[in-house]
Amino acid sequence: MKTQKTTISAREQDMEEQRVWYVMDATDKPLGRLAVDAAKLLRGKHKTIFTPHVDTGDHVIIVNAEKVVMTGANKPGESVYSHSGWPGALKSVKRQTELDKRPEEAVRRVVRGMIPHNRLGDAIIKKLKVYRGPSHPHEAQQPIPFTGGVQNRGE
Repeated sequence: MKTQKTTISAREQDMEEQRVWYVMDATDKPLGRLAVDAAKLLRGKHKTIFTPHVDTGDHVIIVNAEKVVMTGANKPGESVYSHSGWPGALKSVKRQTELDKRPEEAVRRVVRGMIPHNRLGDAIIKKLKVYRGPSHPHEAQQPIPFTGGVQNRGE
């Protein structure tokens, strides 16, 4: 008789003690690749306990956001649109202008586009912290430097 394997589904209360803080340096990194790595960490896809409908991800701190570069198909003159929901409230700004004036929001917008657009995504994006310079106020959380590949810490 074969033994039957059971699928383990993560629960939110199990995840709180397993969350890790990562710090990513955006200096001279392509914006898209930085956002992909951040989205994977935030979503929790690097963990063996990943469950699509539960927030299993870690916290991510991105520093030096003003030093991120745009490569490939990113056209600096292309417009980025936002709308408040009110009639006539469509705003547009050039991609390069947004990156020059508000690099934190530019990085956050790109990462937000890579996670689910629902309540789960709203909870996930709150774990992303983006800073313009090299310093951040999260030293007490003892963040692990993110070098490239995802470090699996025994989960």
